[in-house]
Order: sequence, then structure tokens, then C-alpha cells
Amino acid sequence: MKERIALTDYANRIQTALPKGILLNTNGDKFNSMVLGWGGLGVTWNVPTFVAYVRESRYTKAQIDKTGEFTISVPLNAPIPAITKVCGTQSGRDIDKVKEAGLTLEAPEVIRTPGVREYPLTLECRVLYAQRQELDAIPDDIRTAFYASGDPHTAYIAQVLRAYIIR
Repeated sequence: MKERIALTDYANRIQTALPKGILLNTNGDKFNSMVLGWGGLGVTWNVPTFVAYVRESRYTKAQIDKTGEFTISVPLNAPIPAITKVCGTQSGRDIDKVKEAGLTLEAPEVIRTPGVREYPLTLECRVLYAQRQELDAIPDDIRTAFYASGDPHTAYIAQVLRAYIIR
């Protein structure tokens, strides 16, 4: 069962959980889940949005580019270490994260990408705009700290189509 929520009622909870690790889920060639620590909620073009930053080299990026959608799954309590370990250190190119992390998928309402029951606060998102970072435009100290590898992020601005808690 899903309980629809007002996104604004949970905005602080989502923003607080984000740096600790939430899940960004895709469903292109197969379901994949990645730990996300950067992003944010907002309003863009008069619609509620979630901005996710995904490195160019990640399997998740290819999945989002293929489908134009993703779900965000947020724990209501602390992140689950076993899920963080698998989804934060392993590539979906190489393993089945549903099996390895013990994820229980929950059917979506609007898009094709499921949510994750273990992280029940769910946002169904459709990409409105994507922009690859220009590393030369990033301040030197930030570029040195986060982009020494030369692997930039793509920022995905996505409309939040549904927000609910899986019960």
C-alpha cells in the first residue's frame, strides 16, 4: 500500500537524509540502485523538482539517459548499512543489486522504475533537463577536491510526479 504525501511536508527529512545516502533507482536494461549523496529538492518551471548529480562514468547515467526517469528512495530512519555497502560500492553493470542488497521492489504508479520498500519514502521523477558539468567553470578548490579524476557529473532536473510512503 502507498500513502500519498505532500512533498513539502517531507522536504526537510529528504534533505537531511541526502548527505547520509539515499537511493536513486533506474530501470533501463535492468533495475539498478545507486547511493546518492548530492542533490536537492526545489521548484523549477513552476513544478516540484529533484536535482540528481550522476557521474559520467556511472552505469546509472546510461540508464537515466535511456529512460528519462528515476525514482528516489529515502529511508525513514537511518540508512541500512548492507544496502549502502552494495549500492554505494558495486556497479549494476556487474551485479544484480536487488539480489545482492536484499532489495524489495515496489511497483511505481506513473513511471516504469520501481521504488524500494526498505527505503519507503519514494519520489517518482521524470527528467526535464540534463546538463553535463563544465569542469573549467567550477572553482579551483572544488574542482581539485571532487574532480581530480576528470569525471564530471551530469545534473538531472526531474519533475517529481508522485510522492508517497510505501507502507
